[in-house]
Amino acid sequence: MKKSIIVFLMTATLINSCKEHLPIMKNEIPVPTVAKKPTKLEKHGDVRIDNYYWLNDRENPEVIAYLEAENAYNDAMTAHTKDFQKDLFQELKGRIKEDDSSVPYKLNGYWYIKRYEEGKGYPIHTRKKGSLDAPEEILFDVNEMAKGHSYYKLTGINISPDNKLAAFGVDTVSRRQYVIHIKNLETGEIYKEKIENTTGSSTWATDNKTLFYANKDEQTLRSEKIFKHKLGDDVANDEVIFHEEDETFITFVYKTKSRKYIVIGSYSTLTMEYRILEADNPDGEFRIFQPRVRGLEYGISHYGNHFYVMSNKDAAINFKLSKTPEDKTGMEHWEDIIPHRTDVLLEDVEIFKDYLVLSERANGLNKIRIIRWDGSEDYYLPFDNETYTANTSVNVDFDTKILRYSYNSMTTPASVIDFNMETKTKEVKKEQEVLGGKFDKNNYMSERLWATSEDGTKVPMSVVYRKGIKRDGSNPLLQYAYGSYGNTIDPFFSSARLSLLDRGFIYVLAHVRGGEYLGRNWYDDGKLMDKKNTFIDFIACSKYLIEQKYTSPEHLYASGGSAGGLLMGAIVNMNPELYNGVIASVPFVDVITTMLDDSIPLTTGEYDEWGNPNQKEYYHYMKSYSPYDNVAAKKYPNMLVTTGLHDSQVQYWEPAKWVAKLRELKTDTNILLLHTNMDAGHGGASGRFEALKEVAEEYAFLLDLENIKE
Repeated sequence: MKKSIIVFLMTATLINSCKEHLPIMKNEIPVPTVAKKPTKLEKHGDVRIDNYYWLNDRENPEVIAYLEAENAYNDAMTAHTKDFQKDLFQELKGRIKEDDSSVPYKLNGYWYIKRYEEGKGYPIHTRKKGSLDAPEEILFDVNEMAKGHSYYKLTGINISPDNKLAAFGVDTVSRRQYVIHIKNLETGEIYKEKIENTTGSSTWATDNKTLFYANKDEQTLRSEKIFKHKLGDDVANDEVIFHEEDETFITFVYKTKSRKYIVIGSYSTLTMEYRILEADNPDGEFRIFQPRVRGLEYGISHYGNHFYVMSNKDAAINFKLSKTPEDKTGMEHWEDIIPHRTDVLLEDVEIFKDYLVLSERANGLNKIRIIRWDGSEDYYLPFDNETYTANTSVNVDFDTKILRYSYNSMTTPASVIDFNMETKTKEVKKEQEVLGGKFDKNNYMSERLWATSEDGTKVPMSVVYRKGIKRDGSNPLLQYAYGSYGNTIDPFFSSARLSLLDRGFIYVLAHVRGGEYLGRNWYDDGKLMDKKNTFIDFIACSKYLIEQKYTSPEHLYASGGSAGGLLMGAIVNMNPELYNGVIASVPFVDVITTMLDDSIPLTTGEYDEWGNPNQKEYYHYMKSYSPYDNVAAKKYPNMLVTTGLHDSQVQYWEPAKWVAKLRELKTDTNILLLHTNMDAGHGGASGRFEALKEVAEEYAFLLDLENIKE
C-alpha cells in the first residue's frame, strides 16, 4: 500500500472522528491521489497512454486501498450532510407502505403473492391453493435466506407443472452468477443439487423431473450453453443441449404460455434465432424455428395450431405480426396479420384463448390494442394523459377474459388494473399508496416539451414539477436520460422523487435518440456511427430548458446510469458549462478499452450497439466521444460518481480510472466524489431499504449544492 494512501486514510479517519466538533472545510480535506503507471495501448497505428490502466485488478491491495481512500474522502466531504441523508432516508422510507403485497395472480390452480412485512427489506413469496381465502403457504422468506449476507438476490422462481417443486436462483456476490437450487414445496427440503454459474432462470419439462437452464462462461459471463438436468442426478453429468458458439450471441430457455413448447432462444443486438421442443418430450431433439439471418429480429408466441411471429422481416423496422403453422415455421410460411406501420411501433403481443392483445407506441405514447380472434372486435384502451405509462402486466393465464395492465404518470401513482375484454369494464386491483399524509397529486403538474437538436430533430421531454413555480431561471432542475439499446424510459411516478419536487426541483426525462420513444428509427439514429446524436439531443434539451427559463446553468443538474453514465461523461466533456452538478451511476466511460477487450463480460455482444473498434472506422468514432479518452484540462461541474466493486456490466475500474484522470486534469475547485459499494454490483444494494440509502445520498448531494439543508 502506498504511503500517501495510508496517510490519507488516517487523516480521513481522524476527520470523521472529529466531525461532530469541527466544521469541515473543503480545502482542509486532502484529495485522494493514485499512482500514474503509464500503459501504452496501440491500435490501428494510434497510440493511447493510459496512466490508470493498472486499476483493473480487484485482487491488487493497492487498488482496494485507493477505492477505500476515495470512499473515505467521500465520507469526509459529505460529513456535513450525513444527518440530512438520514432524514431523507426516513422521509423516502416513510412514503412506502412497509407491510405491502402484490396483486395475486393465478397459475395452475394456485394464487401467487409477494408480500413485505414492516421493517423487513426483502420479500416473502407465498401462494394459496384454489382460493384467496385458502391458508397461506410460504414458499420463500428472503429475509431469513439473506441473513449473514451483505448482498442477497433471489430470482427465477420456477414452479414445476405438478406444483410440488420450485427451482430458484441465488446470487450472494452481485455479479449475476446465480446458483440454482431446487426446493420440495411439500416437505420444505432443499435438494442437494447446486447448479452453479447460471442466469438464475430455468424451465421444467412436463415430466416434473427434467430442468433446462442456461450456463454462463466463467470469465465473460456470456450465457452460452443450455443444459438439461435430471432430478437427483449429479449436476456434473448434466447434458449440454445447445452451445451458442458465436461470441456475439447469448442464449436462454423458456416455456411458451400455452405450456406446449420448451424454447431455446439465441440473440444478439440485431439478430434472433429459436429452437423448439414439445415440453412432454424432454429427451427429444430441438428443431430450429427459423435459422438466423443477420438483421432478422423475431419473437414467437404459440396458440392453437400456429405460432405468432413478431418480426422486422421485409424491412418492417417498426415490426409486424405474422402467423405460421406449427409444422411449417420457416419464414417463407409466415403470413402477415398485423402489417408494418411507419408511424406505429409494435412492442409486444399477449396471447389469450379468445383475444390477441398488442402493445404499441405512437408518437411516443403507449397504446394497448385488443382484438378478438374471430374478428368481431378491434379497439384500444382509452388513455387521456400526455405523459403516462401503460403496459400489460402479469398475464400468465391463457383461458381468461381478464387483461391485467399497469398505469401511472409522473403525477399519478402506479395502478394495477384488471380489464374485462368482453364487458369492457375495469377493476383497479391496487393503487400505489404514498404514505406520510402529504401527497396530493393535484399539487403537481406534468407536461411534454420539445427541444430542437443540432440537426433540426425535435426531441421530446416529459416534465413534472410542483404547481406554483415561476419560470424565471431560478429553479433547480434535474434532467435524466438513458438513450441506448432501444430501451425506452417512459414517464413514470416516483414517490422518492417527491423529495426533490417538494423542495422546488423540476424533474425532466429527456427522450433522446438511442431509445425507441419515437419508434425504431429513433433507436437506429442513436447508435453505432450515430451515437453522438444521443449526447447532442441531451444538450439541446438542456439549452432549451435554460432558454425557456425553467432553470439556468447555476441550477441545472444531470443524471444517468450505466450507458446513461456514458451520456453523463460525454456531456461534461462537450458542454460542462451548462451544468452545476452531475450524478453518474455505474458509468460506462472507457468505451474503447472495454470494447477492445473481449474477455470483459458482455463485450462481444455489444458490437452491434457501439461498433467493433477492431475496425478502424469504429475505433476512431468511439475515440471521438469516449469520456475517459476525452477528459481535458478544463473546468468540470460538481460530480458524484458511483460504482460497485462486483459490477459485471460496467467494471468498477471504468469510473475509478475516470475519476483519477479528472482529478489529474480538471482546472476547477468543484466537488468530485467517487463512492464504491464494496459489497454490490451493477444494480446497487440489495433490499428495498438499502437501495433508498443510495437515493438519499444522491439527493443530499444535489440539495447541498442548492444550499437546501432540510
